[in-house]
Amino acid sequence: MANNTDLYNATLGQYGSSFITGDGSIVDLNGDSATMFVIAITMLADTTFQNLQNYKGQIGSISTLTAENDHDVRFGAAGNATDITTSHTFPKGVTIFGKWDFVELNSGTCVCYFAPQPFNI
Repeated sequence: MANNTDLYNATLGQYGSSFITGDGSIVDLNGDSATMFVIAITMLADTTFQNLQNYKGQIGSISTLTAENDHDVRFGAAGNATDITTSHTFPKGVTIFGKWDFVELNSGTCVCYFAPQPFNI
């Protein structure tokens, strides 16, 4: 279980954020030296994703990768989630929460909020 202070800080963006805009803009935190992951993404304009990878390939957050959306094992009856493609548009003002280590835009503008690794919630 996460420390309550850590969880509070993460929900308020106190671990930092990154503003990305336009096709090909990337937040890449999947390297060995990465100390953070993306915990939330707020859309500042209608946004589509080229690549949205779950933290360390774990299931549980929406993704562009089929293997990361296979919720059957962990969630039982939840079944497989639909992969996010460039045809899925997240409207301006929406915030999605999860655990991602790679975010690449296809179009739009967003802010990616960080949390420290490891962060067990």
